[in-house]
Amino acid sequence: MVEPNPQNRLNPEQYNRLKAEMVAPYRGLRKFIYLGVGASGFIGVFVFFFQLLAGRDVEHALPNFALQVGIVALMIFLWRWEQRQPLGGIENSKSKIQNYEPDK
Repeated sequence: MVEPNPQNRLNPEQYNRLKAEMVAPYRGLRKFIYLGVGASGFIGVFVFFFQLLAGRDVEHALPNFALQVGIVALMIFLWRWEQRQPLGGIENSKSKIQNYEPDK
């Protein structure tokens, strides 16, 4: 088990958050990217849907609309998959870190 270094100036909450980040690195960044790309795809769906509805340039608008719908669906899937990961909280991360055995 990893014990906190008494010389560091982190309080236990900060230390636990850093340990949780070690178990699931860049999780917040990934979720931010899913949200940004999903929002961009939703804007594309909106634009191409109304182009199709107006009947303008249907040959180009239909594949672009399908692509944007696919991007939004992919981002929703990835977001939900990220939410279902068992590393949902610091408590779960604590138990994983406490049971961690480094290779010697």
